[in-house]
Amino acid sequence: MPDADALLEPVLALHHRIREAVVGACEHQASEQLAAVAADGEGDTTYAVDRIAVDVLVAGLSGIAAREPLVLIAEGLESQGRILPEGARAQDCRWRVIVDPVDGTRGLMYQKRSAWILTGVARNRGPDTRLRDVTLAVQTEIPLVKQHLCDQLWARRERGAEARRFNRITGEHAPLVPRPSRADSIEHGFATVVRFFPGVRDVLAALDDDIVRGVLGAPVLGKAACFEDQYTSTGGQLYELMTGHDRFIADLRPLMAPVFAERGLPAGLCCHPYDICTALIAAELGVELADGAGAPLDAPLDLASDVAWVGYANAALRRRVEPVLHAALARRGLMPAPNA
Repeated sequence: MPDADALLEPVLALHHRIREAVVGACEHQASEQLAAVAADGEGDTTYAVDRIAVDVLVAGLSGIAAREPLVLIAEGLESQGRILPEGARAQDCRWRVIVDPVDGTRGLMYQKRSAWILTGVARNRGPDTRLRDVTLAVQTEIPLVKQHLCDQLWARRERGAEARRFNRITGEHAPLVPRPSRADSIEHGFATVVRFFPGVRDVLAALDDDIVRGVLGAPVLGKAACFEDQYTSTGGQLYELMTGHDRFIADLRPLMAPVFAERGLPAGLCCHPYDICTALIAAELGVELADGAGAPLDAPLDLASDVAWVGYANAALRRRVEPVLHAALARRGLMPAPNA
């Protein structure tokens, strides 16, 4: 199997250039300019700030591809992928690279919270390439303008994960050691059922309450059993699990399709493969990741597939929470078949 190690340093450097370009734009352009819709094709809506990142991404990967042809799958580009360099043939590409140039655009463009650059590199198997084929993953924080420290994490399959912290003032990097929580309970910690958008928030909130009651028992007067964090970035959510900030996150939006249909509503925006393409880093750090049915997390490397995923900070926590989650889904007729 070809080794992706040679791509690590170029991808790390490319992430740095994207981060600098996006932060520079945030420093010099108003939120309204960055929030202008640039495109609304397959996948999520692309905003002006996304387009800045996409342009740097394509230019940078074109340089890499001059030595190593690749297929680029990225939000903001054509759905079938772009072959780089121009004129290369898909069958000659060893790598399929999936990228979200700015994951968490909305929070970033209003300077509410960091966004992330996400990249997964997989051995190219054409349209059959899947998330489980990712052998190298890199994610880089795009900080707020007022924030001088930002993190970068990467992993190679079965070789562990590494991380470093960048100081924007000094230009220096310092080693960082991310550690997922070892707690075996969600009590007094952050545990979240994702419900970013309207339509079925009531169902997702009821699932959340069922999980907390099932794991921790009846609420205690005047006490907060646990907390939630609706971080509108999948890469950011993975980071929170990897660094011990969060203990449990369930993004079950794809499982809500029957509820949307029953209510006569179009299905809502869900997590896509490019949003979760750095799952390898979390897995290498010991975070337990699964689909909505508890099977190993997997998905096609494309722009359109909806991905339900659940993250547990460790195996002991998973053993405690997962049966309660599945029972709550089953009671509502929402329990999916494995890898559905």
